[in-house]
Amino acid sequence: MCGIAGLFHPATPKPVDPARLRPMIAAQAHRGPDGQGIWTAPGVGFAHARLSIIDVEGSPQPMVDGEVAVCFNGEIYNYRDLRGELQAKGVVFRTDGDTEVLLHGWRLWGPAMLHRLVGMFAFAVHDARAGTLFLARDRLGVKPLHWTELPDGAVAFASEMKGLLAHPLVRRRPDIRAVEDYLAFGYVPDDASIVAGIHKLPAGHFLLIERGRSVPPPRRWWDVDFSNRETGTAARLGEELLARMRDGVTSRMVADVPLGAFLSGGVDSSGVVALMAETSPRAVRTCTIGFDEAGHDERSYAQTIARRFATDHVERVVRADDFALIDTLVAHFDEPFADASALATYRLCELAREHVTVALSGDGADEAMAGYRRHVFHAGEERVRGLFPADLRSRLFGTLGRYYPKADWAPRPLRAKTTLLALGLDGAEAYARAVGVTSPEMRARLFSAEARAALGGHRAEDRYVAAMRDAPARDPIDRAQYADLKIWLPGDILTKTDRTSMAVGLEAREPLLDHRLVEYAARLPAAMRVRGGQGKWLMKKALEPYLPRDILYRPKMGFVTPISAWFRGALADEAARLEHSGLLRETGWFQLPELGRIAADHRAGRADHGRTLWQMLMLERSLKRLFA
Repeated sequence: MCGIAGLFHPATPKPVDPARLRPMIAAQAHRGPDGQGIWTAPGVGFAHARLSIIDVEGSPQPMVDGEVAVCFNGEIYNYRDLRGELQAKGVVFRTDGDTEVLLHGWRLWGPAMLHRLVGMFAFAVHDARAGTLFLARDRLGVKPLHWTELPDGAVAFASEMKGLLAHPLVRRRPDIRAVEDYLAFGYVPDDASIVAGIHKLPAGHFLLIERGRSVPPPRRWWDVDFSNRETGTAARLGEELLARMRDGVTSRMVADVPLGAFLSGGVDSSGVVALMAETSPRAVRTCTIGFDEAGHDERSYAQTIARRFATDHVERVVRADDFALIDTLVAHFDEPFADASALATYRLCELAREHVTVALSGDGADEAMAGYRRHVFHAGEERVRGLFPADLRSRLFGTLGRYYPKADWAPRPLRAKTTLLALGLDGAEAYARAVGVTSPEMRARLFSAEARAALGGHRAEDRYVAAMRDAPARDPIDRAQYADLKIWLPGDILTKTDRTSMAVGLEAREPLLDHRLVEYAARLPAAMRVRGGQGKWLMKKALEPYLPRDILYRPKMGFVTPISAWFRGALADEAARLEHSGLLRETGWFQLPELGRIAADHRAGRADHGRTLWQMLMLERSLKRLFA
């Protein structure tokens, strides 16, 4: 795992000064603490910070062979198969790693090479003969890649935004549309950027820049298709699903450094550990963190799995109010990021790095196999929507929802207001709101008239509505999963895991996001994914021979962080201070007295605005770091 950066002059091959590249890669040194390399040629320069995982002593980067140069972040899990295929065609290899496969694969296959790769990656290829720069990102967006066009005509790229910001020609101007997106979802999606003019190469896309031509838009090279269906019994489909899960796990256990796994005691990480133990010739190293509050602590479940598979288990207890990490997270995420589980994920990565260099996670199963509670709710709501004409449904449920009291304090069955309002909406609109944090109505309260005018009608939820409308899908749950895989997964889940793991020099691998497994899961009948109020139904059935029922069928917990309690306790003063923030006032974006009322209502227990206050706090800290 690594950090990469580079410069390319499309118009004319101007010299690239290595001094321009050094700060760009130095800003990302945490991604590759084992060494750095810089290479320049007429019109191009690459920089690389390496975390050595495979061929530890060899495979230096950037790697150059004749007219082709490669700068690579990630892992190609099927590199040995590709290596054999290339050798059969007469290619002679100088190293034992996966980077050289990209170099020779480009020469033989060009952009079509991408379809042969199994892995997580973001890389750049310069072909001097063709005068091109090729940037590519893996199918699901496990590894990040940012790029921008500079005032002097050069194209700059880097793994993290901070790598671009280290270049003196990058202009720092905030984009209000990204603030709207961030407040809606708690992260800045991949099609947006808090710094205007900086782009994220979308997952499953490449960018091919040819010298002498203008920079084209990125091109999609992979998509997930929910429109086809597998047929067969649950038993047969479950066997095939388990086989693909096993392949995803075993292919990611190749490493020349110590390897282990995150273990929460949930279905996904427990399943990964079970399949690792089935294959590993030695005890699997597992890492768990617990909290000092019983309601947030899953250690007992993790210990059950550790005993069952005789893992070499380590754990650590952290405080549930571990908000001292705020500034550390702000520094590593660059853009504002309000998924508070990043605090726990950072501590987990920190613990894992003390024992291993590579850790397998259970990320991605919820998106690929419909494991979120919102998927179950959406499936049920869509059945109800189908019983009523749209106009009647809108009038009936919309009216009931408006007059039903909001009761954040009540038991879940009595909190029907949100469900009633959702039933009055189109399914895609309702789902877009369900995945959000701060509602459009709350954002309207917070934004100033000037901010609303600057947004020019831009609305964060519209990207979800469009993704669900245009999805290659047959069923409402297909459409919801498709949108999650395209928006939520790369924007939140994978960003969180990449930044927190790379912050401590740890490589995290996601075996349940093997694209072949994701493609297969997308073809499963909807009833094999959501059934009887259970998400991931077939996956759980397939894992029954491995895992206890109280692991498989207990309520989903995840890394729960008590942020609402924080803003009524240790962070209450921080919430009150936001109303008087000079930085927020200077933006002109917010009605600060309204923010003060929101904080006061939360502190008094009249409403639960903890997540919105957390968003505003993280936004202020990020804006200060980026623009102040």
